Amino acid sequence: MNYPDFSSLNTKLTCKDYTVSEEFFQLKYWDEYDMLVTYPQPKLDELDSYYESEDYISHTDSKATLVDKIYQSVKRIMLNKKLEIVSSFNQNKGSLLDVGAGTGDFLNAAKNDGWSISGVEPNSKARSLANQKKILLVEDINQLPTQKYDVITLWHVLEHVPNLFEYIETLKSLLKENGILIIAVPNYKSYDATYYKEFWAAYDVPRHLWHFSPKGIKKLFAQFNFKLENTFPMTYDAYYVSLLSEKYKNSSFQKLKALKTGFLSNLKAKHSGEYSSLIYCFKTI
Repeated sequence: MNYPDFSSLNTKLTCKDYTVSEEFFQLKYWDEYDMLVTYPQPKLDELDSYYESEDYISHTDSKATLVDKIYQSVKRIMLNKKLEIVSSFNQNKGSLLDVGAGTGDFLNAAKNDGWSISGVEPNSKARSLANQKKILLVEDINQLPTQKYDVITLWHVLEHVPNLFEYIETLKSLLKENGILIIAVPNYKSYDATYYKEFWAAYDVPRHLWHFSPKGIKKLFAQFNFKLENTFPMTYDAYYVSLLSEKYKNSSFQKLKALKTGFLSNLKAKHSGEYSSLIYCFKTI
């Protein structure tokens, strides 16, 4: 599989990095997979610099601001939901690999639930916080011991990885036969994405390199012999992303507007299936 010349693709939007650099990036439409691609993509040795911010909350356990508190509260609620989804595919609670494990909360919950856990997290600060919870993470997926896993999870991680095709190949090589790959990513076809346009916080350029749609991600993984088994909505994301988007717009009455937009997004998604974020459960075939 080959990548197209991204510079030649049509530009859908131009978005600003509100978190770190205040630089602008284009979102190019890759029609083959109905996805958007951040352009230009930072070089591999430059990527880390775009994560160097106290505002990048998934690498912290911060509860300093209202947005922090909402994020941490939703994270706690979602831990049980994630475990329910994982266990629905594997009642025996075998081996689980979490890629992009952040500060280790999901793996900690999975360990307490009886799973044999492993994890990957590139950010040293997040790994340190996980270590304080006695969750030991490796920095790179290539540092994992030689073994295969019953379940691999990526909670809002796939959109961050460079060399997308190669990474999916690596994930597949780490799964057991009939293994389950669970991926949560934002959906740029959602109502809140359409409403906020270039201000939509889940574009999060340039940290998010790829922007998926349900149709596109199913086609993409079929190319690697994965079958989509089930899809689950992440309804809280519509509210959290809307709140951040209102902040980026510097609008008045941000909380009320975010609440309204998040509610509308979830309401419309009940009919369309286009939730702000979706969890995709794939099985190797």
